[in-house]
Amino acid sequence: MTFKAPDSLAEQIAHHLAERIIRGELKERERIQEQKVTQALNVSRGSVREALLILERRHLIVILPRRGAQVTELTAHNVKSLYALVMELYIVLGNAVAVSWRNEADLAPLLAVQRQLQASAAREDIDAFVENSFDVMRAAFPFANNPYLQETLENLLPAISRTYHLALARRKSEMSQFLNTFASLLQAVLARNAEQVRSVLLAYGQRNCTLVLAAMAER
Repeated sequence: MTFKAPDSLAEQIAHHLAERIIRGELKERERIQEQKVTQALNVSRGSVREALLILERRHLIVILPRRGAQVTELTAHNVKSLYALVMELYIVLGNAVAVSWRNEADLAPLLAVQRQLQASAAREDIDAFVENSFDVMRAAFPFANNPYLQETLENLLPAISRTYHLALARRKSEMSQFLNTFASLLQAVLARNAEQVRSVLLAYGQRNCTLVLAAMAER
């Protein structure tokens, strides 16, 4: 595997391992051994250790005394807790867009993401669709201008992405439901309707959480 700038080596290793966890290639409670990763990727052990700390901060692994790193377990409690927090943060972000946009040209980045989502859904490309869904969040960050909100959501992104993959892998039809939700959200933003922004996002979060829990039960 070849790593390139601009990301640090540790960030690139973390991204590589995160993708494997998110796609389910590394299973829950599976150990991640530093030496094996070092040899497989031809990188230093120090960089791998730094990458594991990044993954722990992003809630994809836990590092246990004398037992090393292992993939975090997806439990019903963890999923419910994750969605309860993330949806409230999404509401803050959505309301920031609703309050801050001045003309429809300001919303062009969000409309561009909407088109990308539609194209990914048409191809039934789950990986691209999940990535595009988080591009919505990133397009909204400038409206909020809140580095703490951005950092918190970016650190939670891998964990929520893991749940999206789990649900969509079993129910690809949910991509069309997400598109409908996003369209409703854009309408609420255009109307500067904070109550509607909250209503749309809470309903979306509840539906997604239910789907993830159902997918977990089917494993």
